[in-house]
Amino acid sequence: MSCSTPPSSHLVVVDFEDISDASKVLTAELERAFGGHLSSSSSSDAASPLGIIAIRNIPDFVEAKNAFLPMAHALAHLSPEYYKALEDPTSFYNAGWSHGKEKLGDKPDFAKASYYFNPLTDAPGTQDEREKYPASYPCNKWPNEDDLPQLKDFKQSAQKLGKIMHQTVAHVAKHIDVMAAKKVVGYRKDLLFDAMKHTEKAKGRLLYYYPIDKDQTATTTQAKEDNWIGWHNDSGFLTSLAGDLFLDDETGQPLSSDQIDPEAGLYVTNRSGESIHVKIPDDCMAVQIGECVQILTGGVVVATPHCVRGPRAGFGASDVKVARISCPCFIDSKPSFPLTLPEACTSENACQAGIGRDKVPLLEERWVENGMTFGSFLQKSFEKYYDWSS
Repeated sequence: MSCSTPPSSHLVVVDFEDISDASKVLTAELERAFGGHLSSSSSSDAASPLGIIAIRNIPDFVEAKNAFLPMAHALAHLSPEYYKALEDPTSFYNAGWSHGKEKLGDKPDFAKASYYFNPLTDAPGTQDEREKYPASYPCNKWPNEDDLPQLKDFKQSAQKLGKIMHQTVAHVAKHIDVMAAKKVVGYRKDLLFDAMKHTEKAKGRLLYYYPIDKDQTATTTQAKEDNWIGWHNDSGFLTSLAGDLFLDDETGQPLSSDQIDPEAGLYVTNRSGESIHVKIPDDCMAVQIGECVQILTGGVVVATPHCVRGPRAGFGASDVKVARISCPCFIDSKPSFPLTLPEACTSENACQAGIGRDKVPLLEERWVENGMTFGSFLQKSFEKYYDWSS
């Protein structure tokens, strides 16, 4: 499998002024970014969609990102006694601190740590919904900034960045609605926009990727490109990405480009089946498609398998322990939302439009009924990923 970036695969970048203008026609840009079986780009040799789009000139985004992402280093290096108070086992660790609690296959994942937070509200949904859907509607568990001065303004910074990401996703959703309505009969006007605009289910995930053990790097990285996070699809609706930050794990200082392995970072599978290294520009936020949107549009837009590759031995600064920080924010509907096809589409349209089917659990094994609720689909996906091994 190729790890190069051929001319047919490139990151589509649009301006916030355009994406925030509902009257602007961006169908061509969205097709080049997301394209599915009903998109003209999927049948052309001139483009191979990556399943991701970048947005530039988002008001206050760069400042908010630069303020919040570096805080992950301090959070990832607290004294062990602080983490217990930040954990939330009742939500299956979908709020607060999580390290070694998640699995892909049969092994705990200690390669990275996560801090989960809802930037929109501290208590989403109703009390009944929180009890019925503890993983979807957990209450936030913020660090005590009075006890941890190194995390001063952590909550405020997390909320500011997350709200910007949510608002931008809603704008993208509006344009996806327009494209889907043109492509398939029966697609409901503003279906995705309404769900994303008014949702309380937003999950920020501040990720800290710990340095890879040198022995592991020397023996596995050459053959395995998903050693920091395995291949997967996002099972929800739309995922916003704040880019990444490579840093010295010991000092917390950002690294220059010559200190970083040029092949480390985010990879996606394009529609030609190639593994492509995607570098989100520092001044851009990106949006990625989840499987629920693939279902709702009948395959007009398609979720893309992606992974994260760690630095290889012998590349970059040999005396630096390289860590990585990122912060995706998953914007989803309420758990009771029905995942229903447009009337002119079949389940085969939605499922067979998927790519990288050898890398992730098959969609048709998890979305088993038209109209299945998002909450049920999410649980089914979790069960499949828990046991998945490729």
